[in-house]
Amino acid sequence: MSVRARLPFLDSPTPLAFAHRGGAAAGDENTAEAFARAIALGYRYVETDVHTTADGVPVVFHDASLDRLTGTAGRIEDLRWADLTTLRIGGAGAVPRLDEVLAAWPQVRFNIDVKADAATGPTVELIRHSHAEDRVLLASFSDARLARVRALAGPRVATSLGRSQVAQLRMSSWVGIPLRLAPSAVAAQVPVRHGRVPIVDRRFVSRAHRLGLHVHVWTIDDPVEMGRLLDLGVDGIMTDRPEVLRDVYATRGLPLS
Repeated sequence: MSVRARLPFLDSPTPLAFAHRGGAAAGDENTAEAFARAIALGYRYVETDVHTTADGVPVVFHDASLDRLTGTAGRIEDLRWADLTTLRIGGAGAVPRLDEVLAAWPQVRFNIDVKADAATGPTVELIRHSHAEDRVLLASFSDARLARVRALAGPRVATSLGRSQVAQLRMSSWVGIPLRLAPSAVAAQVPVRHGRVPIVDRRFVSRAHRLGLHVHVWTIDDPVEMGRLLDLGVDGIMTDRPEVLRDVYATRGLPLS
């Protein structure tokens, strides 16, 4: 096992099973209710997202705007935490605070996508204050944001690759160019393809493994595709349909945690 894979976040046998936003297909993504359902199914890994309110409170929510999930106009960054407490996702679940989620399930690993620049400092500070460094992985599509996250969090907190390094890893799998990775970088978290360009194939997985990186693939809801990716040797699958992935794992004799 590589040094990277020994970070506590990755302390379970692979392939890891991630409930994406707790199981977004049910319609109440990123709520306490969604997380509770996934954890009741046996999931130990949950993927989620974080924004920060105008008064600096990290909250679990995917979109910058409230419209799609709450039916209310506005942006999270413009509202105070008190303004969010009356809103409901899908008419039921409240918008959770990140500290509440971490405290509610201390046995769970949270894969956290930092969705806004303003969220970086408050998120890292909260993780440190909650002593949750060993059970989170911080991710971002933005390379600049991810660099700031790493600078603030240090090498103890696991991170995934940013967009440009995923592209470099794909190129490296073709032509063998060297890659310089941050000490906390433990995983390439990627879609199967980007547009018409395939990303996850046997060469990509093999190259990542030679560099000590996990390959986690999102967002996979089809059981046939799940099986194909498992046969390629990926180290984790993120799904909006936790029951489907659970059944695929059960058929193969794989644990969810």
